[in-house]
Amino acid sequence: MFRYRTLIPFLLCAGLAACTAIPNYFNAYKIDIQQGNVLTQEMVAQLKPGQSRDQVRFILGTPLIADMFHQQRWDYVYRYYDGQTGSVEQRRFSVFFDKNNLLERVAGDVEVATAADLTAPANRTRLVDLGSLEAAGVPLPVPEESSYFSRLRDWVGF
Repeated sequence: MFRYRTLIPFLLCAGLAACTAIPNYFNAYKIDIQQGNVLTQEMVAQLKPGQSRDQVRFILGTPLIADMFHQQRWDYVYRYYDGQTGSVEQRRFSVFFDKNNLLERVAGDVEVATAADLTAPANRTRLVDLGSLEAAGVPLPVPEESSYFSRLRDWVGF
């Protein structure tokens, strides 16, 4: 009788442990995976026919595929896997050179810029020297007094 009393809870626990169904709201975190060369429209817009291999490498970076059997072609491949949705984004971009190792043409998913894109002004950031503002008579902003908790945090060393 004692044997059955210990055997039944053991079998019940073993049976419950064998259930491996996980509800949908307990999903494991899946990371985003980015592989290959990231090419932007601005990078492709800088390409012009007649550029050397070094100039193209400076603009686009080192190609992912430089085939020894097709030495006049560089391939830039990009793949992005979104871990949350499971969607996959793939792009391919190929650069072709002529016999003199000068850029001849490009092909791929990234579009070549139009004339309007090349003549449009580019937004650039500007570095402002605060010393020159003070010399020009512009008052500098007054630093805010830190709160008690931020001073305590700094004192503790966090």
